[in-house]
Amino acid sequence: SHTSSLLQFEMTNSLTTTSTNNIIMTNSLPPLAMVASSKPSTLSKYSASLPFLRRPQHLTQQYAGDVGFDPLDFAKTPEKLEYYREAEVKHARIAMLAAAGWPVSELFDAKITAAVNDADFGLSLSPLVDGSDRAPSLLNGGLDHVSPYFWGFCLGLTAAIDLKGIRNSRYGGDDDDGDYLPGDYGFDPLRVYPSEKEGRERMQLAEIKHGRLAMLAVVGFATQEFVSQVGVVDETPAFFNPLFHF
Repeated sequence: SHTSSLLQFEMTNSLTTTSTNNIIMTNSLPPLAMVASSKPSTLSKYSASLPFLRRPQHLTQQYAGDVGFDPLDFAKTPEKLEYYREAEVKHARIAMLAAAGWPVSELFDAKITAAVNDADFGLSLSPLVDGSDRAPSLLNGGLDHVSPYFWGFCLGLTAAIDLKGIRNSRYGGDDDDGDYLPGDYGFDPLRVYPSEKEGRERMQLAEIKHGRLAMLAVVGFATQEFVSQVGVVDETPAFFNPLFHF
């Protein structure tokens, strides 16, 4: 009886010790998501955008939206990659403004001009859009009708932005760690830029995707109006007029 009791005690103690060790090991393990994210990611030898071509050497997914697309090999060095990334972000932001401003100007330029002239401000303005509701552009013409004060303002603003970009690229930007992200000027008056890394990467990807689409859209606007001689708001009114208009 004494032997049986001792044997039962040893078995119980062994089971308790094993269970405790399992609990400690389970609690010490990181979550599954952390384990998956800690594995080093390997880059493919081939471009994600052009699978039949090899991935360019310096396109290592360092920046958001990097899908290995550089068939003409512009980014031959890390310095050139940063330079072209900076240029892409700038053009993307300008294109997004242009893609919104182009149809808005064709819809409201004549109306706003008429309202200002009727308000007895002592001004006699003429619409910048032509008789076919086409916005001024290199292909449409009409840029000479824009006020030189506006061109001067645009020139001064772009020069200031360029100087800021040059300063950031040389001295590491405004971050405390000295890292510089091309196109990051610290401009976020509405505080919409996330503080966590995942949110920032998501925002950067959304910006560059929308910017690339906007660059294609602006080229499409200019080409379409040059070929058809009709404003985009008139040629495709379904996209630019309220539904109840039809």
